[in-house]
Amino acid sequence: QVQLVESGGGSVQPGGSLRLSCAASGSIGGIYSMGWYCQAPEKQRELVATMTNGGSTAYADSVKGRFTISRDNAKNTVYLQMNSLKPEDTAVYYCNAEGFRYSYWGQGTQVTVSS
Repeated sequence: QVQLVESGGGSVQPGGSLRLSCAASGSIGGIYSMGWYCQAPEKQRELVATMTNGGSTAYADSVKGRFTISRDNAKNTVYLQMNSLKPEDTAVYYCNAEGFRYSYWGQGTQVTVSS
């Protein structure tokens, strides 16, 4: 089992920044990718950004140039730096870890962008 604990959500004005953190613990040896997804009200959960153990990244088109995913392997933590936030970024953000057999999810953290 893998446990994921997120932190760093909150409320911010348009144009502001937030940094999300996700600390992984447990049987993390089988994890090959970690990332972030978001889910807005009445919408499906969708990819925001992912990073493989080798450092390859993928981003949703809507966040390219504004969000940056990074990992601290020593701390088993993945980060999402979110800059130039827009109201449409408002959602619950979920940390994800992909293993060869299972997918793992955090509990989610709310990000609200509003003036």
